[in-house]
Amino acid sequence: MNMPQQPRAGAASDDLVVMGPEFKADAVRQFARLRAEGPVHAAQFFPGLTGWVVVDPDVARTALTHPALLKDPRPAEKMLEAAGFLGHKRGTGFGAQMLESDPPEHTRLRRLVSGAFSPKRTAALESRITGIAHTLIDALPPEGETDLVESFTAPLPVTVIAELLGIPEGDRHDFRRWTALAFQTGHPEYAAAIASLHGFLRALVDDKRRAPGDDLLSALVAARDEDDGRLSQDELAGTALLLVVAGHETTVNLLGNAVLALLQHPDQLKLLRDNVELLPQAVEEFLRYDTSVERTTNRYAAEDLELGGVRIPRGGVVAVALGSASRALPQPDGGDPDVLDVTRPAARHLAFGHGIHHCLGAPLARLEARIALHALLTRVPHLELAVPADTLDWFPVGMVRGVLSLPVRYRTTEARP
Repeated sequence: MNMPQQPRAGAASDDLVVMGPEFKADAVRQFARLRAEGPVHAAQFFPGLTGWVVVDPDVARTALTHPALLKDPRPAEKMLEAAGFLGHKRGTGFGAQMLESDPPEHTRLRRLVSGAFSPKRTAALESRITGIAHTLIDALPPEGETDLVESFTAPLPVTVIAELLGIPEGDRHDFRRWTALAFQTGHPEYAAAIASLHGFLRALVDDKRRAPGDDLLSALVAARDEDDGRLSQDELAGTALLLVVAGHETTVNLLGNAVLALLQHPDQLKLLRDNVELLPQAVEEFLRYDTSVERTTNRYAAEDLELGGVRIPRGGVVAVALGSASRALPQPDGGDPDVLDVTRPAARHLAFGHGIHHCLGAPLARLEARIALHALLTRVPHLELAVPADTLDWFPVGMVRGVLSLPVRYRTTEARP
């Protein structure tokens, strides 16, 4: 087997998988090709930043729990600085929060934050999310064309997370624009968007400290652990930023990818519309079939190691392609993983990760997806793409997989089931 040496920052080689706009626009086919060639590949994530991408489901689970693949970037610091990569130090990127932490710091942060995502708190949101979904559909003309991202799949999660955190309505336009850029690490406006979000959320944390409300951010300010104390100011701001970005941008694209998959498979759309009770398992199928988090944040090799037969030297950068791994996982029903099947029972996937960094907000994402899709299926009896699918524009860089817009023709009903 070919054993690539550590890619040089900025290296250009036929052996490198360049994960730029052309790759991302054709990611499903590209990942299938890579899986056929091997489980781990040398890759360029952004110009100047190279490492390895894991595409195989078994090796993906190994990488996500490997004791020597850490979030601590210090073994790779020289390479990261030479590449000009943003987000590898505290105070940049997502900042001081659990996604970029290792135990024991990660354990403490997750314990302090987890109470805010209790099953009871999440379930209590169902009525409000349902109201938001139907209000957005009510705002549409009875029939016509719309960009479903702009009119539905983006404003629903943005409203949910903004209300959860207590973000004033007048700030939500800028908030949405900044968060849309926060997963696009190679974008020219990425740094400015992250800085704006940091500043905004720090000010909001100060407001909640002075005048607590009945919202998630106020609960985080008050969070306390008997042994570990409170979240620091930096941890509060970093955690708020993580919740803002991971807590809604991923759901925006989960919804968009799910609707697009249904529009491209009208038999499945009709089946689900006629059997909305299938929605909980259908959501798992959408997560498996075309997940919105294409790959993880970076992990860094704390020592020389082997992964899927490939040598990764100390300081090597490793990302796991969750989309590829989920699409290739053998399913309990023995069905073809390349086929969308909303009746598939207990679809297996890695859309929310695996191990200690498994997504804390997964129950909320599932709830939003189920409610939003139910509203569309019951209130929009006619829905079809207004443009050819191969003309849609996808996120060109970063971890997210999703379309930037989703033009559709539709017809709504007045009745709310």
